[in-house]
Amino acid sequence: MAEYTILFGVALLLDIIVTFRASRLWTKYRHYFPFCCSYPVTHNVPIEVVPEGEENEKDDEKQSLVMEEGEAKTDKNNDKQDNARYQSLMRNYLIVYLLATFSDWLQGAYVYALYDAYDYPQHLIAVLFVAGFGSSMVFGSFVGGMADWGGRRRFVVIFSMIYAASCLTKHFRNFHVLMLGRLLGGIATSLLFSVFEAWLIRAHANAKVMDKLSSSFSTAGFGNSVIAILAGLVSNKAASHGKLRPWDASLDTKEGMFFVDGYLNPFDIALLALICCGICATFLWEENYGESGGKENAENSPKWYDGLKRAYKTTIRNRDILLCGLVSSLFEGSMYIFVFMWTPAMQNLAKKEEGLGEDESAELPYGLIFSTFMVCCMTGSSLFSIVAERMKGEALAVVVFAVSSVAMSLVIVSSNSNVTFIAMNIFEICVGMYFPVMGTMKGVIVPEDQRAAIYNLYRIPLNFIVVSSLLAHLTATQGFVAVTIMLVTATFLQLALARRRLNKVF
Repeated sequence: MAEYTILFGVALLLDIIVTFRASRLWTKYRHYFPFCCSYPVTHNVPIEVVPEGEENEKDDEKQSLVMEEGEAKTDKNNDKQDNARYQSLMRNYLIVYLLATFSDWLQGAYVYALYDAYDYPQHLIAVLFVAGFGSSMVFGSFVGGMADWGGRRRFVVIFSMIYAASCLTKHFRNFHVLMLGRLLGGIATSLLFSVFEAWLIRAHANAKVMDKLSSSFSTAGFGNSVIAILAGLVSNKAASHGKLRPWDASLDTKEGMFFVDGYLNPFDIALLALICCGICATFLWEENYGESGGKENAENSPKWYDGLKRAYKTTIRNRDILLCGLVSSLFEGSMYIFVFMWTPAMQNLAKKEEGLGEDESAELPYGLIFSTFMVCCMTGSSLFSIVAERMKGEALAVVVFAVSSVAMSLVIVSSNSNVTFIAMNIFEICVGMYFPVMGTMKGVIVPEDQRAAIYNLYRIPLNFIVVSSLLAHLTATQGFVAVTIMLVTATFLQLALARRRLNKVF
């Protein structure tokens, strides 16, 4: 069996090193690492003797130097003001965004376990999952356009309300109520992966700090990984507190309709986080719109489907936007399939190495494995901050997709659990790099007035990929073959996009 504890320690050490290199501490302490630094050569400067005839010229030079120093001080003050605006913007954004992602991570690990505890057969659980992704594909296609027109902060509050309602439905052991919860959850997921990012980009433009957008996505990705680890620990502790039981203690487990405790505790904590998310968005965020949104343009865009129609036409007519959408759908689709397939893949390898039968199951430290994945995501986010200083986002994305393809190919051919686990963690590092690099690219490529609508349009093929993989009942090997094909395709499409954007042949 794989040395999960040792590999977790290696991943954590690597994350500490990369995060230190990407942080401000590096500039302060880099002189302690002479093998990583290059120091400027200092020369002795001779004292200049000025002839009497040139004194006036020297006075003029001194005056111009004083003026230049004054301009430099003004620029420095402007930089301080820009930095203050940026710090305030990111503080307000991260409070709301991380509360939203915290609520999402809390639920992820226990949705299937809860349905199973309600004694639903596997085919009905699959129906519920397909309904969630189908909802995201259908309803998400137009809610983004509504957010561009109606206000992104307003739709973040609506997201909080919808997702909170989805959490409440989990208390009912009724298939129709649970189905409603999955439909609401699908809509909320579409808003989570579009409206927050659209608000952030517009807020950067309004604050005139667009040059810091890449850094912002890197920070958000790093924070999301930290929150994922925290949510995993919190949900694990909460789920183990008490046993799932009917509200009415006199009823049998199979007779009860409304349940509490056990696997429902993480959903209740998520509900509280979502309430806080909506409140914080209301008071901390300023409203922003797509360029054609707002009350002053209400008469020009009165129909709820106008945003979707315009987004579709723009995407089809602009090849850069289309390529960007295809690439993001393929990579994120592969990421979701990976989430479904890594557990059976590691189980199969562990069974072979331990000589267990098909009906037996190996004991794997799932919490430690998940934590290792999240640490590698954090490493990827920090690594992006370092590499982005030297490479354009379009070129960096080609490297990310190519390395991901190689990693997934290793998972297919490897029969060793250590090699397979290392390859999976390389993929997770690429996932950590993907979100800031794609966020930066979309921030430049996608037009502001249709941003949330086009982002949700991108999720239609993504959700189609996920739903198809669920309905196809793929084995672990088949799933990873499909993932590798999608990643290789994404690499070539990104190469085409990079050539168009950078006019460079790689």
